[in-house]
Amino acid sequence: MKKDKKLFKLLEKVIDPELNLPITDMGLVYGAEIKKNKIAKIIITLTTIGCPLADVICNDIKNVLIKEKNIEKVKVEITFNPPWTPNMMNESAKMELGF
Repeated sequence: MKKDKKLFKLLEKVIDPELNLPITDMGLVYGAEIKKNKIAKIIITLTTIGCPLADVICNDIKNVLIKEKNIEKVKVEITFNPPWTPNMMNESAKMELGF
């Protein structure tokens, strides 16, 4: 799946509530695109299976994106393929967390 640059930029506003870093910096966003029917489709992963904050992150994604005039609906899909690892974080996030 593609990573639409505008959506990806908007997703920088979504903060991982546990680590206090943008989900984009964490490497949690695997895909982000707007379909022709004004549906934003976002594919994310989580740092762990069974993450208790999954609903919070998904709701934050929806709340950020639904404000856009060219988006009428937001669908968030969670996948664990491939599984997340700290290597997926950008350099800024790695430095912030001491990796």
